[in-house]
Amino acid sequence: MDDKAVAKLLKEVRACRVCVNTEKPKPLPHEPRPVLRVSTNARICIAGQAPGTRVHASGLPFDDPSGDRLRDWLGVDRDTFYDESLFAIVPMGFCFPGLDAKGGDLPPRKECAPLWRERVFEALPNVKLTLVIGQYAQAWHLGDKKKKTLTETVEHWRDYMPRTLALPHPSWRNNVWLKKNPWFEEDVLPVLRKEVSKHLKAARKTA
Repeated sequence: MDDKAVAKLLKEVRACRVCVNTEKPKPLPHEPRPVLRVSTNARICIAGQAPGTRVHASGLPFDDPSGDRLRDWLGVDRDTFYDESLFAIVPMGFCFPGLDAKGGDLPPRKECAPLWRERVFEALPNVKLTLVIGQYAQAWHLGDKKKKTLTETVEHWRDYMPRTLALPHPSWRNNVWLKKNPWFEEDVLPVLRKEVSKHLKAARKTA
């Protein structure tokens, strides 16, 4: 897929209204605003869940405290993170799904991934590492290799390397999980930063 075809695909994605026009499940309760970043040159893909309220407002993925933590995990600054020639960002649901009764984000819309995901990944031929963040992305990308729980999946991160690395969501709601699982910061984060650095160096050499 060339750059012209990618631009056409992104135009289609950003015009999508499937989740608004549906009757079952319940339609999206607000105007869609698909948020993703795609480039044929990207070496690393961040496969997350769905935009939150702040990202829905800004249109910039991970433009929130979760993004700050994720960039710290990766060992990159904002300029590097938002360089589309380096990072693609492709959530399971492109639009903010709304809030549940407790004020938390609803799961990614089910219509989005089957409709767009394969086509979007065809536009990412140079991705060497995909970071699958959270249970929804892990279910899609890991398939039968996904373990029963997110903790087990992340614990078995070595099983998915070198092409894929399973991560918890960097949300501050996961502070308790991080405290209960210190091995993540001790064992996984150093490998994550090393892999990210390696792929970024390779990308810059060929730029």
